Amino acid sequence: MPPDRRRLERLARRRADVLTRKELLAEGALPDWISRQVTSGRWQRVHPAVYVIHTGPLGWRTRMVAALRYAGPGAALSHSSAAAYWFDDMRRGGTDPVEVSVPWERVVKQQPGLRVHRRRRMPAVWPGLLAVTTDVETVVDLVARAADVDDVVGVLTRGARQTRPEAVRAAAAQRARLRHRALLGELVAAVELGVESPLELRYHRDVERAHGLPSAELQVREMLDGGWVRADRRYRGHGVRVELDGKLAHPGGRTDRDTWRDNAALLATGEITLRYRWSHVAGRPCRTALQVVEALRRGGWTGEPRPCGPGCPLGR
Repeated sequence: MPPDRRRLERLARRRADVLTRKELLAEGALPDWISRQVTSGRWQRVHPAVYVIHTGPLGWRTRMVAALRYAGPGAALSHSSAAAYWFDDMRRGGTDPVEVSVPWERVVKQQPGLRVHRRRRMPAVWPGLLAVTTDVETVVDLVARAADVDDVVGVLTRGARQTRPEAVRAAAAQRARLRHRALLGELVAAVELGVESPLELRYHRDVERAHGLPSAELQVREMLDGGWVRADRRYRGHGVRVELDGKLAHPGGRTDRDTWRDNAALLATGEITLRYRWSHVAGRPCRTALQVVEALRRGGWTGEPRPCGPGCPLGR
């Protein structure tokens, strides 16, 4: 006699439509009956001994649960999958491989669409049907495999919306080996100051600090022309604001809202707005610094900038 189908459906609904072979056998299903559900097109086999009780597209949650059920005891979503859970809802609609971490003593075979990380020290995990590495541990995992400084900044600024800097430092300190450890410490401090993107870090490091410019106030919010606006950088007392526009934020350049904001700032405070893109900050940081110095001089700054190297125009 086949198992009670309604009972199986109720059980599956509590597990994002996922059932394992072990659960099915416990409910009285025979191996041949399970195989027929797949060959007849009623169900689909997602991983060995892991089934979804329909043949439609797999939602993000179903994919995650199926991966965890296959990976077995102690498994948790990690890396990009954990980041989608904590920080980036938009990535839940993608088809990137599911990433899970498992304790070192367990060997879990890789499967198509699944990336398994064996961990000698399992990070802290948020338990539940969707077991997932904690938000702080996820940040440290992503920093550890970041390709360059910009990637590390991107990870830390995304994580800063939810995690506390001291918690990130504490989690990093627990790792015996950690790629980008020193960089993480430096950049967490920059994020604490208000740096919110790789472009802002480059301005802070390559334009402002490298050329001895005064430190601007970061992410200044104020009421202008009847609405709240925010300036990326404000040199208060010198009449200068700096806006940093990344390509992803403004693919076509300055927007109507940007122009209105710049005009409102000029009329309300007399401050001019300098606006820079990646090509200015990353490609021509010295020329950018020279222009900022000129604007600061007009605003009364009497400090002395310094050249960052032999070919820097600030040395002439």
